[in-house]
Amino acid sequence: MYAALGEALVDLIEHSDGRYEPCLGGAVCNFTRAAALQGQRIRYLNPLSTDTFGQRFAARLQKDGVETDAGWRSAQPTSLAVVSLGEGGVPNYVFHRQAVADRDCTAAQLIERLPADLAVLHTGGLALMAQDWPKARAVLMAARSRGAIVSVDANLRPVVVGSNANDMAAYLDAVRQAMAFADVLKLSDEDIAALGWSDLSLAEVAAKVLQGPTRLVALTLGAQGAMLVNAQGSVQLPVPKVPVLDTVGAGDCFQAGLLAYLSRQDWLQAERLEALSQGELQEALRHAMAAAAINVQRQGCMPPTWDETRAAL
Repeated sequence: MYAALGEALVDLIEHSDGRYEPCLGGAVCNFTRAAALQGQRIRYLNPLSTDTFGQRFAARLQKDGVETDAGWRSAQPTSLAVVSLGEGGVPNYVFHRQAVADRDCTAAQLIERLPADLAVLHTGGLALMAQDWPKARAVLMAARSRGAIVSVDANLRPVVVGSNANDMAAYLDAVRQAMAFADVLKLSDEDIAALGWSDLSLAEVAAKVLQGPTRLVALTLGAQGAMLVNAQGSVQLPVPKVPVLDTVGAGDCFQAGLLAYLSRQDWLQAERLEALSQGELQEALRHAMAAAAINVQRQGCMPPTWDETRAAL
């Protein structure tokens, strides 16, 4: 069984007429929905709020087949990201992350809720902020001690930190520490830039992270497509030619599709990940990219099912 550690966050998106539309999201929560729809049993670990948004999250997760602890709710509000339109329609983000539901928990409470049959733990996004990293690290260590595969999507969000150089340094340090736990690591082109690796080639980036315990690296490269790299080699594929409505949740659907494909092939084991051939890497990458491509043709994060993804291929 999978488990996911991280945020359930509402995007309040400003429209041109001044209205704000609430959209349920958060990278890790998006991933849980995508993984469930890809046919994987998964539990969302963090508490949901008792507020209206929390109730909507609980209903959405249940509908998509995600397991939560129905008796564990927080009186703290749901996390918010207010997305306003600046000059030229450029979005400006203001995050409300203090005293919120998904952070209203201890490491011990999260570890207690890990499934007895835990096979994969996924985390990333706002769970890797410096203030929350000690908690996340304890959960990752517990998962490792149980022999689980660890998936990390760095999904860096520098805007949440602000302009303070010390805060940014602490955040980047936490993300790098989290990456060192990953069997499967996903980095976007934006993550590579935020980590200060823009002067490295993609091969050098992959080699850098494969020096640790990581067995498989996924690089999502925007218009340049995506790449999978392991000790045997690498495969890169172009972006599927589909009409794009928006890209919300595309990376989360990609990672969920990748892990689901690996799981169904019985390849989601440390030694097997390291030994995947280029042909096997290509098939896994095709499935992950197809899942993301279906999602970008829809409004918001609306992950495809396994059958939808296979039909698209």
